[in-house]
Amino acid sequence: MDEPGLDEHLWRTEWEDLEPALRESPTEALADADDLVARMMEARGFPLEEGDDDELAEPEIVRSFAEARRVTRSVDDVDGSFDPGDVPDAVDAYRELYAYLIDYGASSGIS
Repeated sequence: MDEPGLDEHLWRTEWEDLEPALRESPTEALADADDLVARMMEARGFPLEEGDDDELAEPEIVRSFAEARRVTRSVDDVDGSFDPGDVPDAVDAYRELYAYLIDYGASSGIS
């Protein structure tokens, strides 16, 4: 049986643990931020990417995530070719997405 608010509590705890790493070594923390925000988006009923035929209620959320994820994946790419200037933008996007999603409303029960 799911307890209301349990997801939110776990997300807050995970984010609090992640925030120092985002400040001190953001490049290394991007993948963890991506994972948390992706789980939150899915639980809130947001797609992780925009489809060709999708009419999204809030396309800016999906687009912001997609751009942050693009940066994260380029950082994680084995060839190591990424623009270090993109990292702060990705961190800011994950922070904004987290703040938006944590206050979005009850999760759909997916976690």
